[in-house]
Amino acid sequence: MEFEPVIGLEVHAQLKTKSKIFSPASTEFGGTPNSHVSPICLGLPGVLPVLNKEVLKYAFKAAIALNCELHPSSRFARKNYFYPDLPKGYQISQYEEPFSTNGWLDIGTNGSSKRINITRIHMEEDAGKLVHDNHGNSSFVDLNRAGVPLIEIVSEPEISSADEAVEYMKKIRSILRYIGVCDGNMEEGSLRCDANVSVRPKGSDKLGTKAEIKNVNSFRYVQKAIEYEIKRQIMSLENGEEIVQETRLFDSDKGVTFSMRSKEEAHDYRYFPDPDILPVVMEMEQIEEIRNSLPELPDQRLARFKEEYKLPEYDAGVLTATIEIADYFEDCLKEYNNPKIVSNWIMTEVLRELKDEEDIKSFPITPDKLGELLTLIEDGTISGKIAKEVFADMYTSGKSANQIVEDKGMKQISDQSELENIVSQILADHPDEISRYKAGDQKLMGFFVGQVMKQTQGKANPKVVNKILRKGLSN
Repeated sequence: MEFEPVIGLEVHAQLKTKSKIFSPASTEFGGTPNSHVSPICLGLPGVLPVLNKEVLKYAFKAAIALNCELHPSSRFARKNYFYPDLPKGYQISQYEEPFSTNGWLDIGTNGSSKRINITRIHMEEDAGKLVHDNHGNSSFVDLNRAGVPLIEIVSEPEISSADEAVEYMKKIRSILRYIGVCDGNMEEGSLRCDANVSVRPKGSDKLGTKAEIKNVNSFRYVQKAIEYEIKRQIMSLENGEEIVQETRLFDSDKGVTFSMRSKEEAHDYRYFPDPDILPVVMEMEQIEEIRNSLPELPDQRLARFKEEYKLPEYDAGVLTATIEIADYFEDCLKEYNNPKIVSNWIMTEVLRELKDEEDIKSFPITPDKLGELLTLIEDGTISGKIAKEVFADMYTSGKSANQIVEDKGMKQISDQSELENIVSQILADHPDEISRYKAGDQKLMGFFVGQVMKQTQGKANPKVVNKILRKGLSN
């Protein structure tokens, strides 16, 4: 029997506010354990939560960008469960009355587009973090993350592979970073997901029993965790075993998922409306103001890059995947207005040097410096080959292209008479190669060009050299 996977993702994105969702404590990453806390974060008796208005604004921005239906009135609820990193004994979230539902997102896989529907987006607070002592039997609680504002983006179970899951998550990350509501830093836990994975007989419309893989925080781990879980479930069914609904964790070292606990149903959490928080009501004018504040989104920018700059789909996709690279590209065009050449240099030379595309902000070769380098190629000051040497020097030294070319005497030799003299001498030194060339061995043109470049230390203008060589070899 053939099986097919059915996957739904619950993406948790930390909103980029300075303070927490219900308290004035800092959301800054790191810091001494339990230093970014307040009585509200600690769940002390008598404290009352106060909703951060920026959280509401950022959440609505995300919902609009993800094509959701907005609900001007929503409510917070208490999700009750016991865990040491949850000081109140409940998590403030939204349940029956979320602020947005029925969104969608288009992803591209295998050269085609697929729409993944979004069930809901709701606001909630994060829990703290347990730190385990690997050399003893103790665990420690750090509540710096307790109360950090999150939105949870819940997809329909319409994702059909690990590849699609990764593309979906990448697209969400790109959109949230474009609109400035989440930094998308997965290593710091700003973006992570729970993956609900099940398998069923191919062609069936009935969902299988799902396992939820909790808190996966990198695209590579999402891929590996889902692929492993699909294989595990298929193997279990082929062996006549029953799949149980449970929560699992991913061991990145071993590349396997393992059982954490049996999966709770909604009623196990005993949800009820939080009596300390009034219903959230947004006026339509406020919603429209947020809608009008949204910048150009990735798909819109990709379409514009193809239309305005005549770039191929692939180029436009690479350049618009992150807002930083897209901005770098357009800033470079202000200095050197040839979109395809700029695109080629960014996709090859620039991206090769970046460990993370977000590092472009501190990249030593700024857009105007790259534009200056490309101008030197176009006006014949340096060749494309020398330009790559100059680029490498710019990256390590931070100097401008003009300064490096001047300091190292790297200007291209384009003087006709000087190159004619060099070519004449090379032709005189290689009569046998000339005879073979005239007999039909056209590949020897590369040999002659190479000799000129060797003689000039790569500084000869290749266009001028080729022109002089053709003339000399035709005599």
